Amino acid sequence: MCGRFVSAAPPAEIASYFGADVVADLEPAANFNVAPTTDVMVVYDSGGARRLDAFRWGLVPTWAKDLSIGSKMINARAETVAEKNAFKSSLSKRRCIVPATGFYEWRPTPGEKRKQPFFIHRPDGDPYAFAGLWAQWKGLDAAGSSIVVRSTTIITCAANEAMSELHDRMPVMLAPSDWEAWLDATALDTALVLPLLVPAPSELISYHPVSTDVNSVRNNRPDLMVESEPITLF
Repeated sequence: MCGRFVSAAPPAEIASYFGADVVADLEPAANFNVAPTTDVMVVYDSGGARRLDAFRWGLVPTWAKDLSIGSKMINARAETVAEKNAFKSSLSKRRCIVPATGFYEWRPTPGEKRKQPFFIHRPDGDPYAFAGLWAQWKGLDAAGSSIVVRSTTIITCAANEAMSELHDRMPVMLAPSDWEAWLDATALDTALVLPLLVPAPSELISYHPVSTDVNSVRNNRPDLMVESEPITLF
């Protein structure tokens, strides 16, 4: 799964890497502990051009009564994404890429109730291109005013060999050669893109233990990614 990740690069750098245009006034601060329901940067197709914008993490389907359902929709399983009512329309019409500097995963520590957090990243330092879906929801805010919210989810698949040492799931990581096909909003036949939802090569996975400070979303600092001594038994 993917429940916490890092988005540290500035929008202009991410847009350049993915060949996208940055929407006006997009200036999100670097986030070293991205949590569900916060805004995350997303690359998507808009009229045949790639755009980089900020969407709420946790997909809110068009038919949802309110935004609260999004907290349960931060991930979509590759194995069932084409069947679930919450996701199948977006899989056909609204696919996107969620750029990430890296992500966190937790592994049980023998003899301890606490879990050891790890930071997973590419060995070459490039960002991951997580396969995502997006949706646009229209409704009312707490004050009763009309609002439009664009939201996103990250697709997960079975872990590859390297990742399986930490968890049995991982985000789908798209290769650059697959970006065009995945983002093509005119390709409505999901059978053409489902084959892309597979584990990435183990060579793209590097990880190290980090401080348990990352457990709290209130902590948001660059040093959360820095290798630290693992939890030890007392």
